[in-house]
Amino acid sequence: MAPAGKSAGAVCVLLFMLFFFMVVPVGAAVIDTSKDRWEWLGGYGQSFPGWGETTQRVETLDLVPRYNHIIFDDIGSGWYRGYHSILLELPVHFVISPDVSAMIGLNFLACYTFTASESWRPYLFGGGGPVYSFADIPGMGADWNGNYQFGLGAEYALMGEHSLLFEFRYHHISNGGSREPNEPLNSCKFLMGITF
Repeated sequence: MAPAGKSAGAVCVLLFMLFFFMVVPVGAAVIDTSKDRWEWLGGYGQSFPGWGETTQRVETLDLVPRYNHIIFDDIGSGWYRGYHSILLELPVHFVISPDVSAMIGLNFLACYTFTASESWRPYLFGGGGPVYSFADIPGMGADWNGNYQFGLGAEYALMGEHSLLFEFRYHHISNGGSREPNEPLNSCKFLMGITF
């Protein structure tokens, strides 16, 4: 892809994300956003050569702003009582090895949070989206890639409306065979964060 095409693609992604966050005002009558919240997470990730077709050890420092929109509240009873939400993430992966660069993405994740406990709330999530890589990583044959991921986390309620978040996730990046070579990155990520 030509440099102008890369820039145009990156601008289109950023404009789409800005539009998405600005189009539905908080408290809109059509969609109930009264229980929605922003979350910020940060952490570390590493791919493992030999895990699937992964050949490169890639280390990242991750910054993940996330919007949590509740779809169904007060589901179930007993230990599995909880709510279903959609998570929209805009992750920035700062690559620190083997290159020093970055990857940016847009993730759409489904999440179920267990609310039987008032202080600790475990949750499960999974989904994916596009990833654009500025990094020069051997084996990645394309700048535009896709990713999927799943993981588990725990939310610890603090005083007031804030909570601490702790997450572990499996993360896969590849170009889906659209270009050669297509050596995927199979990674584990550990993240911590706070809700607003």
